[in-house]
Amino acid sequence: MYLSDALTGTFPAIESIIPHRGTMLLIDAVTSCDDETLTARASVRPGAWYADEHGAMPAWIGIELMAQCIAAHISLLAMRAGEQARPGVLLGSRSYQAHVSAFARDAQLDIGVREVLRGEEGHGAYECTIGHNGERYAEAIIKVYQPHDFQTFIEGSVSA
Repeated sequence: MYLSDALTGTFPAIESIIPHRGTMLLIDAVTSCDDETLTARASVRPGAWYADEHGAMPAWIGIELMAQCIAAHISLLAMRAGEQARPGVLLGSRSYQAHVSAFARDAQLDIGVREVLRGEEGHGAYECTIGHNGERYAEAIIKVYQPHDFQTFIEGSVSA
């Protein structure tokens, strides 16, 4: 699959793009993608593990929605190059701002990410938004890292 194909709306299933599975797969589908941006859709499921008493998704889960979209963007770029994306980690965010306390039951969320930094050593930053029906629900700049040797990175993190 090439990104030029993706721009027409032809995307592989999300399970073939990112490694998340089961209840931790929060993104339903990629809706657009280019060299710097990706948008995806996610459904707020009232019976999900995260659902509150009203079937809503707490807004703090938005960081994970954003991270999964970043992973999808990185993966689609790698697929276009005929490669597989290296594993990566979410480093954090200085300012995740949610304008709602929860994403409503059955809402169809639109998540957008735009790459603003990509370093040779695997560091990156993305501007991210979550919206619903044209209203912005959350925004953040998320920092990520794709080490060249993920196993060594993880082993070093555990032993430190």
